[in-house]
Amino acid sequence: MPRTVLVTGGNRGIGLAIAQRFAKQGDRVAVTHRGSDVPAGLYGVRCDITDPAQVDAAFDQIEAELGPVEVLVANAGITADTLLLRMSEEQFSSVLETNLAGSWRCAKRAAKKMLRARWGRMIFISSVAGLSGNPGQTNYAASKAGLVGLARSITRELGSRNITANVVAPGMIETDMTAELPQARRDQLLGEIPGGRFAQVDEVAAAVGFLASDEAGYITGAVLPVDGGLGMGH
Repeated sequence: MPRTVLVTGGNRGIGLAIAQRFAKQGDRVAVTHRGSDVPAGLYGVRCDITDPAQVDAAFDQIEAELGPVEVLVANAGITADTLLLRMSEEQFSSVLETNLAGSWRCAKRAAKKMLRARWGRMIFISSVAGLSGNPGQTNYAASKAGLVGLARSITRELGSRNITANVVAPGMIETDMTAELPQARRDQLLGEIPGGRFAQVDEVAAAVGFLASDEAGYITGAVLPVDGGLGMGH
């Protein structure tokens, strides 16, 4: 049966690949964005997830058009990289507010309807940096590590209601951003990855699709790395 799926930040990159995977299997897919174009076949909702009122309004709109959100993929995120001693209060707090607090807001709002239906899937997109750390990313790594605690606490609260909460932790992914890296830096990164290559966005989407499936109904509170062995399962 088709489900209603929400992918935050699902209009580009990894989020878009995830959204399109669900759409191809016949689900009703909504994506949040902050003013960008939304590809055909997806239902776009403008929403800044740092604003609680906008989150509520987005869910109201999706519920009216597509039905209650049954699968939430909390993917939206930002970076503001710099070394610890140079990082400003705003650089730290803005990344935490979007990546962690924004995901919490969406999960809280989605949980209302999931509890009523006694079924739901929440998948949080973290990062290898959240589990292994990364120089210049104390804010980003902290926000992505926080998603693990968030998912596991939700699991303990809502697991008995057939609601799962899991984390996907991608490593280095082939995107426009990584394609622009100097060759020497790419070679250095590739040398650290046992798999010997960067991942494709579709490989991350496949992991998300599995965790949202009925077959993964007994998997919850888990972290699924998609990193070619870089984090060795953390």
